[in-house]
Amino acid sequence: MWHLSSSSQLRSLCGRLPGTLISIALLLASGCNSLPKADAQSESAEERGTEAIAVETALAKTQPLDQPVEYTGTTEPAQLISVRSQVEGQLVDVTVDVGDRVRPGQVLAQQDTGLLNAVVAAEGAEVAARQSEVASLQAEVGDARAQVEQARLELQQAQADLDRFSYLFQQGATTEQQVEQYRLAVNTAAQAVRAAQEQVATRQQAVQAARRRVEAQQATVAEAQERQSYSVLTAPVDGLVVERVTEPGNLAQPGDEILKIGNFSEVKIVVQVADVGLASVRLGQSADVRLDAFPDRALTGRITRISPAADPVARLIPIEVTIPNPSGQIGSGLLARVSFLSPAREQVVVPETAIQTEAEQPASRNSPTSSPANSPTPAEDGTLFVIEGSGDSTIARARTVQLGDRIDGQVEILSGLQPGEQYVVRSADDLAEGDPVRLSFTSETAE
Repeated sequence: MWHLSSSSQLRSLCGRLPGTLISIALLLASGCNSLPKADAQSESAEERGTEAIAVETALAKTQPLDQPVEYTGTTEPAQLISVRSQVEGQLVDVTVDVGDRVRPGQVLAQQDTGLLNAVVAAEGAEVAARQSEVASLQAEVGDARAQVEQARLELQQAQADLDRFSYLFQQGATTEQQVEQYRLAVNTAAQAVRAAQEQVATRQQAVQAARRRVEAQQATVAEAQERQSYSVLTAPVDGLVVERVTEPGNLAQPGDEILKIGNFSEVKIVVQVADVGLASVRLGQSADVRLDAFPDRALTGRITRISPAADPVARLIPIEVTIPNPSGQIGSGLLARVSFLSPAREQVVVPETAIQTEAEQPASRNSPTSSPANSPTPAEDGTLFVIEGSGDSTIARARTVQLGDRIDGQVEILSGLQPGEQYVVRSADDLAEGDPVRLSFTSETAE
């Protein structure tokens, strides 16, 4: 049996076969395609010469190596406001339904106002009665002031009589007893003036008290009117009706919920984060949000609230993420997937398939090669090929790089490769320094 040590010997033998041995040549042709791997590589190295090797390339980019943890939550409106009844009364009408947009001040519902109207009327009548009381007391003050004036006149007359009789007494025309009588009359008139003045002050105080009662009653009327206005329920904010809790005809007590309104200008999502991950999040930090309802939309939110209290059993901390919703398309109750953008450093990251460690590197073109029996072991340094030139002058240059962490088939390049450089991801054959290459149509190139 023939032993063919090389592919060149096989081709030489095939070339010398006569036509009558064509069947043997066909049999040996199958042997030409099933050479041992080492011999096939040697043949390729000898025959390929300057033939370009097909390669797929990519551009070096910086990115975090680790994949962010994904949390799930449910969308909620930024504000969820409950419209409640503030007075007792039958619900006469509800003018909006679920999904309707409402504006601030818009009438949403109406309660029966019969009882409230009666209360307002009764309290208003009481105000009128007390105002009448004030008028009566003011008239009494006027009477008291008239009495003061009358007493003053009498005092003046008594004082004049006393002065005249005092003069006559000095002239000896009257007795001392008569002088004393007029002096007593003056004192009596002075006391009458003081009493009348005190009466005026007392009645003025009564007027002030009556006026305060009027003001208090007017406040009661205002309160009743305010309660009367509560029978008309209006929208406190701009938003959408999320839920209609009750229907017209039902009796509403103070505090009973009528409607729920959501403000969807922003949407919030509350996710539960384990306490061990708390150190990697902070207020204002950005977050990637994906909604199953809108799979093609990339949304970016921010952390607006971190709860100070964790669940004592599960050790989970509620974290609120808010995303803008200017179009209002995002509603409540949608499944959301949230991942927080880590502020960690970014390095150039490439696929592990682009790296050759020392155990993987092919032998020299002039020496036989052998395939390693085991998988390559991680090494601190590795080799990848970068692209130089263009067109027919495109070649591959071996570059030693320092390797970092490896996760999910990706490896960090700590040094040796700069962002934007074009490197080989995979090739149709083993590469060596300076090999000519041609780029596949799937290659990533700089524009």
